[in-house]
Amino acid sequence: MKKLILIAAAFLLLAPSPKAQAGKVVTDSLSSTALKSVVKYNVYLPDGYGKSDRKYPVVYLLHGLYGDYTDWLKRGTMKGVADELIASGEAVPMVIVMPNAGAEDVHNVQNGYFNVKDWPYEDFFFGEFMPAVEAKYNCISDKGHRAVMGLSMGGGGSTVYAQRHPDLFSSCYAMSAWLDNKSDNVRRPHQPEDKLDIVCRSVMEHSALDFIDNADEATIGKLRTVKWFFDCGDDDYLLVLSEQLHQKMLRARIKTEFRVRDGGHTWEYWHQALRLALPFASRNFEK
Repeated sequence: MKKLILIAAAFLLLAPSPKAQAGKVVTDSLSSTALKSVVKYNVYLPDGYGKSDRKYPVVYLLHGLYGDYTDWLKRGTMKGVADELIASGEAVPMVIVMPNAGAEDVHNVQNGYFNVKDWPYEDFFFGEFMPAVEAKYNCISDKGHRAVMGLSMGGGGSTVYAQRHPDLFSSCYAMSAWLDNKSDNVRRPHQPEDKLDIVCRSVMEHSALDFIDNADEATIGKLRTVKWFFDCGDDDYLLVLSEQLHQKMLRARIKTEFRVRDGGHTWEYWHQALRLALPFASRNFEK
């Protein structure tokens, strides 16, 4: 009997308590004047949200090409990761916003985080989306409590957003980032003139590598106020871009963290990357 009691006690200690630390994800939408459309998004709200007037740090978590606002929840299992990290104390309670910037049908639906013809997404993001979301979901709306991160197209988008708006973000974590579209090993040759071409061209026109090359000293100084982390797999065809940007930023005396881990351009890799990204953002939020 004593042995059975000990076994039962061990199971109780090991059993998870999801209700105690479980956040929730809500799906919302915003009618955009800039985009002339309704933009959907998911928001992760930590355990205890809404039980007081407490405000929270906010992370913008961006999806990749061919994806949408549901990817991080369905394929990246972000809710479970966030619940676990917050419960363990590795990440602080935070609001995580996952906006839509495209769809799987890249030939007939515009994609991307930058301003292009008939798709002024960056204007929408900073002029409409960010203010509306942060007001609605009790976010601390300042640089010290705001981070941006994403994978592939979203990794490039988050990097360029932090480069172009360093006064708005405390940190940027770029996973397998599509940072430029001029390298032969990245560029997709012989494409027809379709909307995917527009996305590729917009990445080229908003190259994170060119941004550093062309930045003046005042801009470099502002970039030094952001904490940077580039994370890419050793089998990822985009690895060379993260390597190049890391070296350019080091030469400009901009401190960055750069990790090459085992893996490729896969959800298995990004799921693990998120486990590093949320604690990184937490460590760099203003205390």
